[in-house]
Amino acid sequence: MLDVPTLTGRQLVPAAPWAVRSAEPRHVAAYRALRREVFVAEQGLFSGHDLDRTDEDERTQVLVAVDAEDRVLGGVRIAPDPGALDAAGRDIGWWAGSRLVVARGARGAAGIGTALVRSACARVTELGVLRFEATVQVRNRPLFERLGWQAWGARDVQGRPHDLMRWPVTRVADLVGSTKSVLADLIGPLREHTGPATLGGAGFVGDDGAPVPGSDVVAACDAILPAMLERDPEWAGWCAVLVNVNDLTAMGVGPTGLMDALGAPTASFARRVLAGLHSASQAWGVPVLGGHTQLGVPASLAVTALGRTDHPVPGGGGRPGHALSLTADLSGRWRRGFEGRQWDSTSSRSAAELRHLAGTVGAARPHAAKDVSMAGVLGTTAMLAEASGTGATIDVAAVPMPDGAAPGEWLTCFPGFAMLTTDPPGGGRMSSPLANTAECGELTGEPGVRLRWPDGETTVAVPGAATGLGRA
Repeated sequence: MLDVPTLTGRQLVPAAPWAVRSAEPRHVAAYRALRREVFVAEQGLFSGHDLDRTDEDERTQVLVAVDAEDRVLGGVRIAPDPGALDAAGRDIGWWAGSRLVVARGARGAAGIGTALVRSACARVTELGVLRFEATVQVRNRPLFERLGWQAWGARDVQGRPHDLMRWPVTRVADLVGSTKSVLADLIGPLREHTGPATLGGAGFVGDDGAPVPGSDVVAACDAILPAMLERDPEWAGWCAVLVNVNDLTAMGVGPTGLMDALGAPTASFARRVLAGLHSASQAWGVPVLGGHTQLGVPASLAVTALGRTDHPVPGGGGRPGHALSLTADLSGRWRRGFEGRQWDSTSSRSAAELRHLAGTVGAARPHAAKDVSMAGVLGTTAMLAEASGTGATIDVAAVPMPDGAAPGEWLTCFPGFAMLTTDPPGGGRMSSPLANTAECGELTGEPGVRLRWPDGETTVAVPGAATGLGRA
């Protein structure tokens, strides 16, 4: 973290309108010249220049306020925190804002400093940053607090007192809130039926599949988002099989058959969806047993998968103190058209490789397992912890991540093949030459999900229960 110097000075409103924008090379040069004018000549914070390693980092982004003649009136930079890079050796989603500067004649009532801070917060939200901070001179703390920042510490910079300020990132909590938090209310009427099979039965409430009473059959069902179906019908058909196989995989179940329900506006559209479904069923070796198809209606697709096992692995089998592990196939890339949301690690795998991955949980038989769904690694962790009657803390630097994905996107996307499992520390048995497995946290007694960073600080990702369904 680097200091954000004072914005005070002579209060003169720029005569011409101004706007905040991403800096082009000519703006960066003017921004650095303005920094030298203010931080070296005016304030004496630095001698000669204020350039540092952050200026050389290709990931650094500069935002500038420019007037109608494209003159730079102020600027700020955002970048991966240097301390985080040193500790983790890579970007882990911990960024800092620094070198916030406003020209002397543009300070005060114009609100340029405020606009730059707000723009920096908006930009890191777009980038999927999970921790965003700045070190500000004490006199500027009220400005940041008015903008929603929170003070969490203090330090001296260049012999002057500064406050450590943190912008509350709600990316994960918002995702869980929009996709999972209403489940308990929605399915309340179903829970009133207290028979042994209700919502999976004892020990399996909220699991990825549901054991069928009196048998060794486990059933899973998933629907595909209409927007995804309309944008990429073949991929939607493939994913309908993928997500169901993953649901069964998480319970240690071998898939035996599929049922599909397809609505399509035209026969040609239906053929495209079924082509993807057929390719996936062949790849995983799971036959389509039957289903229902209707034409002349809006696009819709739901698939049910059946499998068999005598001893399903529960999603709620974790206990406080258990180590949390992630097993993920890091190959592949973002699916075109779904960048930042869907990682495709499966379409390039052979049938033998896909079937091997589908057997990993069944072979390892961890205490608890859950496949990473559309709620991402962090949202799925919240669901596993809730079903286990625990909370969770995740060491962000220990999470396996592919090189081609920003940390915040990877931790909140659908990752293709990824399984969260728990076991006593050091007792995990998940292993595959096609995937990376790492202990990356632990289950705790405090509800919700917290992120632990290399400096020992923790931030809240999910403040409480994910679904409201409670312990399985």
